[in-house]
Amino acid sequence: MKKTLIIDDHEIVRDGLKRILNEQSGSNTFGEASTPPEALRVAAEHDWDVVVLDLSLGGRSGLEVLKELKQIRPRLPVLILSMHSEEQYARRAFKAGAAGYITKDSPRAELVKAINKVAQGGRYVSPALAEELVIDLERRSDRPPHETLSDREFEVMRLIASGKTVGDIASLLSLSDSTISTYRARILEKMGMKTNAELTHYAIKNKLV
Repeated sequence: MKKTLIIDDHEIVRDGLKRILNEQSGSNTFGEASTPPEALRVAAEHDWDVVVLDLSLGGRSGLEVLKELKQIRPRLPVLILSMHSEEQYARRAFKAGAAGYITKDSPRAELVKAINKVAQGGRYVSPALAEELVIDLERRSDRPPHETLSDREFEVMRLIASGKTVGDIASLLSLSDSTISTYRARILEKMGMKTNAELTHYAIKNKLV
């Protein structure tokens, strides 16, 4: 019997996942968490075969939760199930310790396959992402500017490119306006840009938003 911890802030998503897994892979025991504190507590209190983690948890980045989960349970396999495309977050998720990455628009059978593979100690990447990773190895010297950003800077950059104001972003991430302004200045410097418009154009061109 596989023990699966589902971390997602939408109850309907958690219920849907449980139904899919029970229909297609038989015996399962489930745990649920909707907030980062709850996720970390449940992960620490019980043994799990696999964690399915959303990247958006009420404004907090799932990448941060992933890193904390790996500190608590270094060997616990985590599959990222996200609405964000692989181009946006997959590489960062793997660097943070994820064992797999799959998007929420994937077929049910593919989702079950990904969860089972990760639970058995393997890694899951889609064929498209696997090809991209090979291409990346070939052009490592031409590293795109956004890959120089920290995870938090990357998150702020995406929010800026999505049209959010400094105040909006500060509220979403529970940070001060001045902290967000500092992040913005650092992002512009690293990216070699001067305005939000340049950031937005870059993000859209590179499919980051």
